[in-house]
Amino acid sequence: MIQRLLHEGLEKSVKTNPEKIAVIAEGVSHTYQDFFDSVTRLANALIDNGLRRGDRCVVYMDNTFPCLVSIYAILLAGGAFVVVNPQTKKEKLKFILNDCSARILISDSHLYGNFSGIDGEVQSLVCVISSGNIQSIDDSAVIPFDKIMDGSKDSKPSINTIANDLAALIYTSGSTGNPKGVMQTHLSMGFALNSLIEYLRLSSDDRILLVLPLAFDYGLYQLLMSVQLGATLVLERSFTYPAQVFSRIEQTSVTVFPAVPTIFALLLSMHNRKPIIFPTVTRITNTAASLPPEYVKALKEIFPNALIYKMYGLTECKRVCYLEPEKIDTKPSSVGQAIPGTEVFILDDNGERVKAGEIGILHVRGPHIMLGYWNQLELSNEVLKDAPLPREKILCTNDWFKMDDDGDLYFIGRSDDIIKTRGEKVSPIEVENVIHGINGVLEVAVIGEPDEILGEAVKCFIVLEEGSSLSIRDIKKICIERLENFMVPKYIEMVSNLPKTHTGKISKKGLR
Repeated sequence: MIQRLLHEGLEKSVKTNPEKIAVIAEGVSHTYQDFFDSVTRLANALIDNGLRRGDRCVVYMDNTFPCLVSIYAILLAGGAFVVVNPQTKKEKLKFILNDCSARILISDSHLYGNFSGIDGEVQSLVCVISSGNIQSIDDSAVIPFDKIMDGSKDSKPSINTIANDLAALIYTSGSTGNPKGVMQTHLSMGFALNSLIEYLRLSSDDRILLVLPLAFDYGLYQLLMSVQLGATLVLERSFTYPAQVFSRIEQTSVTVFPAVPTIFALLLSMHNRKPIIFPTVTRITNTAASLPPEYVKALKEIFPNALIYKMYGLTECKRVCYLEPEKIDTKPSSVGQAIPGTEVFILDDNGERVKAGEIGILHVRGPHIMLGYWNQLELSNEVLKDAPLPREKILCTNDWFKMDDDGDLYFIGRSDDIIKTRGEKVSPIEVENVIHGINGVLEVAVIGEPDEILGEAVKCFIVLEEGSSLSIRDIKKICIERLENFMVPKYIEMVSNLPKTHTGKISKKGLR
């Protein structure tokens, strides 16, 4: 069978090896047959409760087995999944639900405070399903996930999905302050998936650790790659409890360790106090922020048998480039070349290709590029540029790069205001809007400050109204209440005034 759709990877794996362990979720094993049966039950329940081909279904859950089941069930039912970080607060959740006209919401009972009554504020929503302790929810309209799982085994629904259909909307922070939905099809995601598997040299024998959020495309693709290969995914809610994760790595003989620099920094700190070693790991991967070259020596001590992959990507095309692990010592600052089957080039302000060593804006060409931003045609046109072939588009990353004589790329910096921290994109305007809403704040400006571990740290400058007694502690407390953790400013500085341009706008360049 020729695979055209994302969920066909699961169907292939269950036919090939139904009793193989597909997922070890917080220590509990699930075979491919268990996984597929759960997906089939939920897919039929989604259809029975109003999901139609092409509808968007929001998954607002922790990294759990029900979350994995939900993603594949939506695809099998002919819908497009939208994974929302469980740290997301109610107002932003409501915005996403309304923006994508979500038909169904699947969540966890412990998040009920954020989705309670939300069906009355989202006209498109026809059904809410919740996993976890459903008895704690005082809402008879919410359908228990476990009740669906306890039902009889259903046959696979027959939906005429094609490869050009939308598979997912992946929301990422936008310059307007509201998140924007990146449209990815089965075709674009399937291409990216196979390209990643190829250059990472993965196989069905791998055991891939996942501690990253599934709302983060870097985390999501660990699931997709594992299922596509018929490998085993070792799923943890997060890296909050490293000792527990370390124990799981040893117990399950993890072979692939994907992480971001903040996790690697914590690993190195622990290793410096008491040496740790994971000999079963054969690949470690890094993206979201640059991996400091000085980390490499210690990582080789912790993972003595692992290839180390440095990568660069963005949600709009999943992955752009990777450095062959054999070059990690000779080109420690490079992020390598285009992923298999794609092309990258650097253009100057006139749209001309720059020479080796010169700086310009990186552009990407390939089947992995998004269709555009959901309901954002003007914004889509700003980053999707005309290509030489009719109706083809190339992606403008808006990031400054240079290329050496060998064709290897070097990240120089960002050309927009979006802050990349802890592997997440933060819109300064979104943070500013929250702080502006605090009584006593006159002006606020948020920027990204280079940070060796975070990539960039969120830094906030505040001018208070005369007579205000607000403290930095007060402001941070409100930010914690209203923003996802990664958006909360690491630094808050009270100032008497903010630098302005000649037109009276706040000059963030002046703040830097």
